[in-house]
Amino acid sequence: MPEIYRRAGVPLDVSMKPPVFVVGCPRSGTTLLYHMLLSSGGFAVYRSETNVFNLLAPRFGDFRSSAKRRNLMAHWLRSKLFEVSGLEAGEIEAAIMNHCHSGGDFLRIVMESVARKQGVDRWADSTPDHLLYLAEIRAQLPGAYVIHIIRDGRDVALSYARQGWSYPLPWDRRQSLAVAGLYWEWIIKKGRKLGEGFGPRYREVRFEELVTRPRETLKELGEFIGHDLDYDRIQGAAIGSVSEPNTSFAGEAGREGFHPVSRWKSKMSAVEIADFEGVVGGFLSELGYPLAAGATPSRSVQALRLRATYLALFETKHWLRTHTPLGRLSHIGRMMLAEE
Repeated sequence: MPEIYRRAGVPLDVSMKPPVFVVGCPRSGTTLLYHMLLSSGGFAVYRSETNVFNLLAPRFGDFRSSAKRRNLMAHWLRSKLFEVSGLEAGEIEAAIMNHCHSGGDFLRIVMESVARKQGVDRWADSTPDHLLYLAEIRAQLPGAYVIHIIRDGRDVALSYARQGWSYPLPWDRRQSLAVAGLYWEWIIKKGRKLGEGFGPRYREVRFEELVTRPRETLKELGEFIGHDLDYDRIQGAAIGSVSEPNTSFAGEAGREGFHPVSRWKSKMSAVEIADFEGVVGGFLSELGYPLAAGATPSRSVQALRLRATYLALFETKHWLRTHTPLGRLSHIGRMMLAEE
């Protein structure tokens, strides 16, 4: 049996290596990088986002309450999140009821159980929205590593629009790409600020480098997290999106058809590019992504209005979801989807 010690009354498996959180704006390559980690060997294979800090913790509240832990398990054990774990319901329910006092405890207990069952000593998480909860992760899972993957906002916005995830206000229906771009800017800035608290355990990586220079990029990330991310071994195992890209664009299935870098150049019109860069071009430049030839960020009334409206709207929505009962109840629908 692995050695166990207790901190604040919670069992911790000291044979486990520090976990790794792969975070980023959705559609930025978190799944690809996560599956590369799993393909390297030594990580628990859990083929789902855990959604603990962004969904379960806000929905079920203070895990110090046994009644709330019981309510959590009643839902979680019916969900796909449990199904893909491969765990026995009775065993994991007993561990959660006896030792879980926070979202971090829940995630660690579940993932360490998965890792032990698979005979490995490390686990990772790839919930993109956990980028917004890095403060909670740092407090509840000290020692964790964070890899923040960043992708060109023009490609992210295209994927968002294709998925139908951009939700402009009714009078801005034609601005879906710009609204997606503003969300990309907002969440990255917020995540970078939160990531500062991790010090040397926080690292940013560009999606473009991961795709075009995978061997070198994985070697650098492996040195960062203290894990052998051998490119050839990863390609041999090829779990999930390593072999079958998680793309929003039909016809790009398989490795040969996967060309996700600068897709915007062929799929956005000149007008769309100009409008998009007029709104978020300043942040694109700040991150080192060149703007289209001759383009400069716009100071138009339209661009300023969009920025003022949506950056404030995203911040307000996030605050409501994390600080108000009504906002927490909004997670019920997403939990129901996980149970289907």
